[in-house]
Amino acid sequence: MLKRKIQDTLNQWKSTAGHKPLVIMGIRQCGKTFIAQHFAAANYKNVIYINFVKQPEMVNAFLGSKDVDSILLNLSAQITGVTFTPGNTCFIFDEIQECLEARTSLKFFNEDGRFDVIATGSLLGVQGYGNYLRKQHRKMIGEKEAEITSIPVGSEYIIEMYPLDFEEFLWANGINTEVIDALSKCFNEETPVPAGIHDAMKRLLNLYVAVGGLPEAVNTFLKTKNMNEVSKTYQPILAEYCDDMVKYAPDKDKPYIRECFNSIPKQLAKENKKFQYSKVKTTGRSGMYAGSLQWLEDAGVICRCYNTDITGLPIEGNAKDNVFKVYMADIGLLTQMLGEGTRADILQGNLGGFKGAIYENLMADTLHKKGQKLYYFQKDSGLELDFIVRMNGECVPIEVKAKSAKAKSAKTVLNHPEKYNVRQIIKFGDYNIGREGKLLTLPNYMQFLLNFDPEEIILEPIDPDSINSMAREFLTQIGH
Repeated sequence: MLKRKIQDTLNQWKSTAGHKPLVIMGIRQCGKTFIAQHFAAANYKNVIYINFVKQPEMVNAFLGSKDVDSILLNLSAQITGVTFTPGNTCFIFDEIQECLEARTSLKFFNEDGRFDVIATGSLLGVQGYGNYLRKQHRKMIGEKEAEITSIPVGSEYIIEMYPLDFEEFLWANGINTEVIDALSKCFNEETPVPAGIHDAMKRLLNLYVAVGGLPEAVNTFLKTKNMNEVSKTYQPILAEYCDDMVKYAPDKDKPYIRECFNSIPKQLAKENKKFQYSKVKTTGRSGMYAGSLQWLEDAGVICRCYNTDITGLPIEGNAKDNVFKVYMADIGLLTQMLGEGTRADILQGNLGGFKGAIYENLMADTLHKKGQKLYYFQKDSGLELDFIVRMNGECVPIEVKAKSAKAKSAKTVLNHPEKYNVRQIIKFGDYNIGREGKLLTLPNYMQFLLNFDPEEIILEPIDPDSINSMAREFLTQIGH
């Protein structure tokens, strides 16, 4: 079994008094179903599992009256030998995007409070994801459609699950906490990593870039150590993504979504990696493809990195909505899209001019899985920094190099602190830890150690009695 960080989140959810139904969002094949079933089996006496793709007839249990007792009665008629024990029963509604009525029922399970519910879905972030299903259900539910297909705002606790990050990949490959602790110590103290660990970590990072973080691909690699077998696992997964594009997307965007999706490697191959609609198709324009790109982002397949020409906080306030780069949400998806032989090239270091794009996408992968929004710095003068992030209350630029190339833009920014207000820059590449003034260099495999915990803010307590007393004294003095 792969160890996943989300397990801690699930434990915390269950231990919270009066917890709401849990909704786990995430792209297809990131492990949502497995983690929900594993967690429920370990924590409840009774687990009621419903997959609305494999069991479409189960939709009928959620039609009509929406009180929990009615739903239980309907389920008991469809599932033989089922037992509902208050306080010790967990319902798993898998692929809940296929049953809008089940999503609505979370409100009633929350109000009832007797049973825990874990729902999973792959397209819940897509605006209007249920349009296709509404058409299918219309004959069944008629005029009641609008009433029973609302999203239960305030009645569910939503979390997002990602494919494995690099640290989880290390765990899967038997790397224990002592190694992670040693790397963290070197990272925090800015001391070089011992040569043996350094070389091993570089090889493991190359493996992660080649395999990616989708659990099936990771398990296939662990079992076979064969990259051809890893590639085979991605083929049906990408086919599922393409099926979703046709099945769930708005009709006006369906012809264009796959074109946007397929253009991403070409976009990243450019020296200027800014996403250009004309690179999707020569006649491409924003009005043609903007909705398609938004659908891919809402589905969790891609992540956008927005441009800003100011190195300051708040970063989001300075970002330009119409200037951005597009990265794949998991590095393994990009590797698969680059075609046969790419994995061998990665492991042998024969990536040519595309290596920079791959390692930039790796950084985007890392930041995205840490829940960060993505931004990059670029001015019309050509000055560019790959990413900028907020760390410890400061705006910190990050440069990413596949090898050990010089970062000219980083030097320019650091040489003019009065203009850019940057105290330090972090540069990742193919080298050990080092520092040159305000430029901190780190090996690419240390990206996962970046810490984005919010800075602690301690406020002095306000004493209202003292303020009230001073006001009374002042009024007395002026004879009020």
